Amino acid sequence: MNSRTEASYEKIRELAVAYVNSGEVSDSELRDFIREKSELIPEISYMTISDISALRERIFNSIRGLGLLDDIMNDENITEIMINGPDNIFIEKSGRLIKLDKVFESEKKLEDIIQRIVGTAGREVNQANPIVDTRLKNGSRVNVVMPPISLTGPIVTIRKFSSQPMTFERLVRYGSLSWDIVNILKLLVKAKFNIFVSGGTGSGKTTFLNALSNFIPEDERIITIEDSAELQITTVPNIVRLETRNANSSGAGAVTIRDLIKSALRMRPERIVVGEVRGAEALDMLQAMNTGHDGSLSTGHANSAYDMLSRLETMVLTGAEGLPLPAIRQQIASAVDIIVHLSRMRDKSRKTVTIAEIKGINSQGNIELNPLFEFIEDPVKSDENKVVGKLVRTKNPFMRYEKLRNAGITEAIFDGTNFE
Repeated sequence: MNSRTEASYEKIRELAVAYVNSGEVSDSELRDFIREKSELIPEISYMTISDISALRERIFNSIRGLGLLDDIMNDENITEIMINGPDNIFIEKSGRLIKLDKVFESEKKLEDIIQRIVGTAGREVNQANPIVDTRLKNGSRVNVVMPPISLTGPIVTIRKFSSQPMTFERLVRYGSLSWDIVNILKLLVKAKFNIFVSGGTGSGKTTFLNALSNFIPEDERIITIEDSAELQITTVPNIVRLETRNANSSGAGAVTIRDLIKSALRMRPERIVVGEVRGAEALDMLQAMNTGHDGSLSTGHANSAYDMLSRLETMVLTGAEGLPLPAIRQQIASAVDIIVHLSRMRDKSRKTVTIAEIKGINSQGNIELNPLFEFIEDPVKSDENKVVGKLVRTKNPFMRYEKLRNAGITEAIFDGTNFE
């Protein structure tokens, strides 16, 4: 932006701020005021129509919007925004991390935007409560860390919320998995298999969970439980969406995922969908799966399907220290039917790499997995910058046909040795 345009911006913004401070002003009134005042600025005659429109929008956003963040949020190709203080802004675009040459006017300006974000969601962030998880109006997930916890100024991480619900049509188009696998997953959800989606950070767990959830029959009642509401389930009318709440500045008022799971059990759910389990709530989730709430879905951080089992054991122990390990393993083995593991590959693509069922407890007392599909990379078509491969059916027989038959599904959906 040239100096003439910058001077016009400052002049009109100063008038607009004074106008807003003078009393109650609606968004439409503020936009009208900005338009009227901009027409009186001589420098406007040197600008194009698009530049004038952008100037007015920038002024409005600086007062009522999120300033610099609004421009970044409007780019559909950006999936993540990482702000490390006012002068360091990074984005993830098409799977790549990029540092922007844009900066916030000052640390105070960034703090004002943060307060606007958390205030809109009814939360607060300050020295007494310097870490907050919240979301924007469009559903994008936001994590804020403030000084003195952060040593480099206010930190904001935004996981953008797609304007379109994620579907398996899009996942197939992106090459994450094939239609044959999608049709199998659809039948597993219909037959009320309890499914855990595991993977590392940025592997697409929530995206996959959202797509799976849309296979739930529309005549069922489901409860979704999340830290920050992200799921977009559009096929089920009888849905209750619950969201956790942080403690206030006095340390009171927190509502955890564990609290919400316990409450959900009193709301006559047919299925419970938990965005992510990461602690003691894993025990409550497993108990819900074991007490008549088949078809429940959740995600968890793990490096493999086997690692997900170990992580579940550890999480349950944090909520029930006196529970013996064999009892915990029995809970997991009887509650979870299928683990779908996702991975972010070296070329930044997201792939489904393992689909496995839990067979039960073996003679050594360990939970035994039965891998049904494994991702096999094509060594000819792949290189260090591109991963090409497919999910291949293993030779292991599927063990849980009884659950399919109970749901009226008699076809041998796992027959065959390969699924393109």
